Amino acid sequence: MEERLWDYIDGNASLNDKSTIEKMLQEDAAWRSKYQELLELHGMINSTELESPSLRFTRNVMEEIARLHIAPATKNYINKKIIWSIGFFFIALVIGFLIYGFGQMDWSAGEGSSLSDNLGKVDLAKFFSNTWVNVFMMINVVLGLVLIDHYLSNKKKGFRKPV
Repeated sequence: MEERLWDYIDGNASLNDKSTIEKMLQEDAAWRSKYQELLELHGMINSTELESPSLRFTRNVMEEIARLHIAPATKNYINKKIIWSIGFFFIALVIGFLIYGFGQMDWSAGEGSSLSDNLGKVDLAKFFSNTWVNVFMMINVVLGLVLIDHYLSNKKKGFRKPV
């Protein structure tokens, strides 16, 4: 009922619907009371004016933002030396694994063996089951996390300094 009355009030109802709604408004008291209620609401909506922001609104907002410390672009706060050092660490780790793997191969085999046969014989389980290697890897992970924590806490302190 409300949807049909809103269409009638807004002028969106078809001719058939208009005549049906007008007939219902004349005969049914519930339709009349709802129609009066919706007409009052429609009048209130149309009578209220939207407030426009002050002429200095944009300038006030921009001045407020300027007072805050804005984070610089990522190019400015990412230390490239740290990124390069992490990259070199991983490259050294891969080179170390390769050297160890080539050291495990039996190079005295005859001409019948190929490099793929030798690589298939590398026993990685022996390398990773070694307690000292696992301890070394865990120490490196902990030291890396400490380094990242120290770096981020220094950046956080520098970010909080007043301008």
